[in-house]
Amino acid sequence: MQTVGPILLARGVALGRLQLAALLALPEAASPPPLIGSDGAAGAWTCLYRGHGGQVWRNDFSLPMQPDAGYSLAGVNYPVAADLQADLVVAFVSCNGQEEHDTERALAERNAMWDRLAAEHAATPFSLLLQGGDQLYADEVTKAHPVLSAWHDRSRPDKAQLDFSRAVEAAAEAFYLQRYLDTYSQPVVAGLLARVPSLMMWDDHDITDGWGSLPAELLDCPVGQGVFGVARRMFMLFQLGIAPDASPVPELAPALSLGYAMRFPGFSVLLPDLRSERRPDRVMAEDGWHRLDQLLAATPKGDHILLVSSVPALGPRLSWVERALLKLPGTQGFEDDLRDQWQSRMHRPEWRRLLRLLEHHAITGDHAITIVSGEIHLATQASMPLADGRQLRQLVASGIAHRAPGNAYAIGLGWLARFGEDPLPGQPITLQPLPGQRRIYAAERNYLVLRRAAGAWTAVWELERSGRTPALAL
Repeated sequence: MQTVGPILLARGVALGRLQLAALLALPEAASPPPLIGSDGAAGAWTCLYRGHGGQVWRNDFSLPMQPDAGYSLAGVNYPVAADLQADLVVAFVSCNGQEEHDTERALAERNAMWDRLAAEHAATPFSLLLQGGDQLYADEVTKAHPVLSAWHDRSRPDKAQLDFSRAVEAAAEAFYLQRYLDTYSQPVVAGLLARVPSLMMWDDHDITDGWGSLPAELLDCPVGQGVFGVARRMFMLFQLGIAPDASPVPELAPALSLGYAMRFPGFSVLLPDLRSERRPDRVMAEDGWHRLDQLLAATPKGDHILLVSSVPALGPRLSWVERALLKLPGTQGFEDDLRDQWQSRMHRPEWRRLLRLLEHHAITGDHAITIVSGEIHLATQASMPLADGRQLRQLVASGIAHRAPGNAYAIGLGWLARFGEDPLPGQPITLQPLPGQRRIYAAERNYLVLRRAAGAWTAVWELERSGRTPALAL
């Protein structure tokens, strides 16, 4: 295993200090060097993982909430924009890769938007980096072992009888481990991850394409459950910075759902887990819904909530498309993509439940709620009126590295959006173009920047060809 890191993770604010964790991957014979904060405080190292010729360590430490804070590790100083009490800037990215041959792409092309993000951070440092799903593309795990290839082959009638042996598990684990190391060691990505604390939530490609929306026989067979288990362990290790038997939210008992929240002065970031409990007819089980309700209820009154929904929560009517695909030959392969969406006809009751839950807590807790989402490889915005006259806002930014789809795809979705959608009667969802754009969906690689200045939040998108959008007041 090569040395990769540090990877900085945000842990909220406590006792007037920014709480952080730093991950470091090392060869099996190495020891982690001391980590020293800019105020001289030292953190303690804990080994989270050993295997496949390496180890992964976590250092828990804190920094004073000052703009010139930072830490040093192995002779390198890493500045951190740790003052989250006043004006600040937050970046949001998603879809960091592509389904096939991602590791073979030229980095200059793959990471063109990461380069812009790094240049922007150098000029105006980000205090947080929200990563909203598909932090890596693990679809090629199905090539890591012949049994995994056989499981992926939907034409094989015996896939449910395939054995997830220790050899298959080892191959899958080695694949996920190396894919994380390869992704996080890319220079521009590594530079940002070491300097900007991240909050991350996974989506299907962090497991394999369509996970949770695939047919039940693929999800429930030994190989399907084995792949999910290995992907979950690696997600917890590299994206949450915790051991597989730990809970990301200490006050909640460990469970299948990995949703969590982090609190900062004047705002909270909530990251529900929309993958761990997903089924073709379900987004979350009762544990996930209970956890989301608890996290919303525990949010300090008046906080602005940034809710990371890996799949957009406000979108166009898709039930017509689903019904059409069921009747057209050769289109069933797209069914899991549509089932991924909150707007799927299979998820409509849950969609209403989500929107009612957000509305309830927005009103009772006096919260402005901004949903940030990725997943669709496009950029757009949407809103829905709440019962008290305010708006539930959604900002979609995707992807940071995934190539943009063709304009026809964006135009087709925009056509569907014009028919309107109102899962809550009398509260229509409206999709709008980005500021300065003509079409509802922008088919360009992009990322999102949220800024709080004098207590007011604004958003801008950086688009690969069109450049910067005007600021949108939230």
